[in-house]
Amino acid sequence: MAQIETESKEKEICPPKTIFEVFKKKDSVLQIKPAKNNFFLVIPAIGSQPATGFFFGAVAQYTFKGKQESDKYSVANLGIIYTLKKQWMINVKNNILLKNNRIFLSGDYRLYIFSQPNYGLGTDIIPRRRDRDPSFSIDSLAQAMDYNYFKFHQTASFEIKKNFYAGGGINIDWYTNIKDKELDIDNGNLTYHYNYSQEHGFDTLEYFLTGVSLNLVYDSRDNQVNSSRGWFANINYRFNPVLFHNQKYSNVLYAEYRNFIPVSKKNDRYILGIWAYGQFITRGTVPYLNLPAIGWDQRSRSGEGYTQGLFRGNGLVYLSTEFRFPITCNQMLSGTVFTNFVTASNADTNTALFHSIQPAAGVGLRLLIDKKTRTNFVADYAWGNNSKGFYLNAGEVF
Repeated sequence: MAQIETESKEKEICPPKTIFEVFKKKDSVLQIKPAKNNFFLVIPAIGSQPATGFFFGAVAQYTFKGKQESDKYSVANLGIIYTLKKQWMINVKNNILLKNNRIFLSGDYRLYIFSQPNYGLGTDIIPRRRDRDPSFSIDSLAQAMDYNYFKFHQTASFEIKKNFYAGGGINIDWYTNIKDKELDIDNGNLTYHYNYSQEHGFDTLEYFLTGVSLNLVYDSRDNQVNSSRGWFANINYRFNPVLFHNQKYSNVLYAEYRNFIPVSKKNDRYILGIWAYGQFITRGTVPYLNLPAIGWDQRSRSGEGYTQGLFRGNGLVYLSTEFRFPITCNQMLSGTVFTNFVTASNADTNTALFHSIQPAAGVGLRLLIDKKTRTNFVADYAWGNNSKGFYLNAGEVF
């Protein structure tokens, strides 16, 4: 009883406060406003990374829920980015719950005029510290490539038991205008992409992958924007038939698990988060750029500490753990420390999963920008093996 009274007193003393309320007049902050079931946010996107160079643009996020108390929040994102390398990246993501959480939609649409270096297959592309030259740099592995990319992945799953969903989806990946900039066949300068494409019989200038998938989902999270408890699991099995010229049959398995564990009985804002996923080519072959790669998950959040696409292979397993903790009593500022590990295989050299594991670690700050949805502005800095990165986003990494 005394503990409950203490907790309620703390909530009265330190009600949640967003960063925007700091700039409001005191009188306006104290006004009682009706609670809204939606939140729309637009933030500028400015930064730099090896794959894009300096970039700028905007990201819009719409978070909403139905009118029933038991409805959970849904999220839809739109991002438009332009880089000084003359790249355009248009992203649309959705994770939407409808009909009192009975229908779960998840989608990832992209239209890229893009360039990204290739680094080879497997995680052993970065030699062990004792085996490598002191002057080794990841840039020495990079092979520049330009291409256009259209992606349409959408699943629809239906609740068959509380928190458990089953359904299917459509998957389209189309790569065009592929320019392997360092390829010079006449002088014997061959590239990772060219060698793989020749070995497996794919066109080196364009390829098109179409498929359908079966989808199973379990989701008991209290809030997918910023979970404080519950867990999420997804198994997606994709079938890619031969429908067009230069296609090959393949099957792809994707399995994901997230868990959010409160570690303090006195304050539920101390949370241990676990995120693991694996993607595997279980049958046949897929084009080089369709092989599982770090940073190419739905929200492009995996692999902090490494550049997107650095690790690629026939199979990939990723694990991230994150400890979230409060910094201020009013929830406006919080922090995180995290680690992640990635391993990728290379069937062409018989390099198995877990033969080489690449670690990373980092720290982050969170600024509360909406109390109802618990949406944070996220800033993370991470260190990997011979690599590092800085990240700005809206919403948690996972």
